[in-house]
Amino acid sequence: MAKTDEAQPQYKIEYREIQAFGTLKDLPLGLSDNARKQSVSILNQVLADTMMLRDLYKKHHWQMSGATFYQLHLLLDTHYEKQAELVDMVAERIQSLGGISIATPHDVAEMTRIPRPPRGREDVPTMLARLLEAHKIILEQAHEGAKTADESGDDGTNDLLVSDIIRSNEPQVWFIGEHLAATALQRAD
Repeated sequence: MAKTDEAQPQYKIEYREIQAFGTLKDLPLGLSDNARKQSVSILNQVLADTMMLRDLYKKHHWQMSGATFYQLHLLLDTHYEKQAELVDMVAERIQSLGGISIATPHDVAEMTRIPRPPRGREDVPTMLARLLEAHKIILEQAHEGAKTADESGDDGTNDLLVSDIIRSNEPQVWFIGEHLAATALQRAD
């Protein structure tokens, strides 16, 4: 007969870290430790900035207003979903290299290079311009990181940065940028 206290969850435990941030597990990946460490560092920066961009998309999705509200509300949510997918891909690549990915808003706030927006609502052009600037920061890092990964022989990281980060962010820049063209909603004639 089982003891009745066996069903009690043991939630009062001593927390312990099993791998320190900035260290690598030894994995047989065919890459030098230096190449893996370099890629993990690059990817964690891309991850921090992508997490911030993802959250900017959701902030602007919620706070959108004006004549194009509905279309932009839907577009920003679609872009948010893609950025959320990229966050997972980048974090998993870091882990597969034997590193530790950042994971909390505290980490993002410390590491991101994307400027913090105000808590209040901004007008539509400001929100869209803010998104474009964030994309630019990520794309510049992705291009530089892809080159570094290529030079170190890390084809997986190079592929992720080119095939996923760059090829996802570029069309989003196009879609957002087109909304900032100086055209009227209605013709004056």
